[in-house]
Amino acid sequence: MTSEHIVKSFDDDLKHLDNIIAEMGGLAEAQLADAIEALVRRNVELAEKVVASDERIDALEQELDDRAVAILALRQPMADDLRAIISALKTGSAIERIGDYAKNIAKRTVALSQVPPMGPAQSIARLGHLAQRMIKNVLDAYIARDAAKASDVRQSDHEVDAMHTSLFRELLTYMMEDPRNITPYTHLLFVAKNIERIGDHATGIAENVLFLVLGGAPETGRPKGDTSSFTIVEPTAPTDGGRKRN
Repeated sequence: MTSEHIVKSFDDDLKHLDNIIAEMGGLAEAQLADAIEALVRRNVELAEKVVASDERIDALEQELDDRAVAILALRQPMADDLRAIISALKTGSAIERIGDYAKNIAKRTVALSQVPPMGPAQSIARLGHLAQRMIKNVLDAYIARDAAKASDVRQSDHEVDAMHTSLFRELLTYMMEDPRNITPYTHLLFVAKNIERIGDHATGIAENVLFLVLGGAPETGRPKGDTSSFTIVEPTAPTDGGRKRN
């Protein structure tokens, strides 16, 4: 009877870690959604709400760390149980970083609200929606211990990378066409990079799920499609009637 009680108590401890992860993930997903909406609608009030709400995610990560350390100290888990705690710690850290990136996007939105609306903000929104979908799917995979769904999320990071590279080129082109675009479009470049990094962290959570369920790292390397680090956009000489200006 005592043994059964200990097993149930341990299961409850692990379940509580999952509950914290689920709450953190839901908050991070909502933060990103609000940050993107604030950017598109130029809603400073909503952006400031996103910045303020990040404290809740930070507090939950601290609670997760404290409980995980207590479980390690008191239960001395092995095998599957140890993997569950390690995965929870790594996943909590990744979600906290996702929240930080959403907060950074919101901070840029406050600055961008001071300049006229920009067309590429819609492209940024599409990139953000891809990242949102990754977060939702990977959290579902984590809670359900669904390796197949986690693998799908891992593969989908390539789509976010490819869109980020395309957007990077587009924004550089706008900046070269008109020096007045440099400041606002630099902010958009950082926003796009923040979203790309959110995709990377969602992919990292997917790999945590695979480790948790399968007991090891994926056999194949993570697919990467972000080539913005190597992207060069050549400026075109200004022309007037097909002739170069003096």
